[in-house]
Amino acid sequence: MFSPYYAWSGWRDPYRHCAVNVALYGPRGARWAMTERGRTRLRRSPNVLAIGPSSLQWRDGALIIRVDEIAAPVPRRIRGEIRVEPQGVNAHAFTLEARGRHVWRPIAPAARACVDLEAPDLRWQGHAYCDTNGGDEPLEKAFSFWTWSRARLNDGAAIFYDAERRREAPLSLALRFDAAGAVSTLEPPPIAALPQTKWRMPRTTRAEAGAAQLRRTLEDTPFYARSLISTRFDGAPLEWVHESLSLDRFAHPLVRLMLPFRMPRRD
Repeated sequence: MFSPYYAWSGWRDPYRHCAVNVALYGPRGARWAMTERGRTRLRRSPNVLAIGPSSLQWRDGALIIRVDEIAAPVPRRIRGEIRVEPQGVNAHAFTLEARGRHVWRPIAPAARACVDLEAPDLRWQGHAYCDTNGGDEPLEKAFSFWTWSRARLNDGAAIFYDAERRREAPLSLALRFDAAGAVSTLEPPPIAALPQTKWRMPRTTRAEAGAAQLRRTLEDTPFYARSLISTRFDGAPLEWVHESLSLDRFAHPLVRLMLPFRMPRRD
């Protein structure tokens, strides 16, 4: 959905604009890969999606991700396997606007990840999350801005989702998922401000008492930021993964001209 090549084509054939996105953050530096490939490098079956040398496969109740990519803009290998085991599966999809053109489903709000990489040489286990977005039109036609945050709870997960919609009133979702993936809605907490990014993009979240702390900025681009934040939830301190996305900035022609440096294309 962030492909400049897809936009320049007039959004004609999505199967000509496929990519596996891998982002690693750690004390030894970050690696980012999002190489776009064409229709001839795409292979699909009911349980397998392969794009170029990388693939995703549902097997024995787990998502097996085999990664073989080259990072950009500094070319370094990212190769290995990631196994994501859902704790529970959520069957409910959320329509993000009244026309039904944009749908979001948090498939596994709480999951376990086993990471085994040979390049770089990294192995660990931890919490994971899996969701999917689908749409019948470009995101920037329906939304101008959104924020999303997710935290692991002892018995499931919590998600806050706020979107500024172009054709409707703002959307606000506050959701809690139990260990089996069943969802219940919450009263959204007050909006809490976070520091702007280096690109001066605003960041906000939902938090009890309207207070939140920025712990670390993982990704800082002209239109998108990924961060670690901390707030209180049910009275207890909790760490969240947070995302901010400006679709107004993303749609700007200059930003689209910058994207190929991070998102090269190989047919």
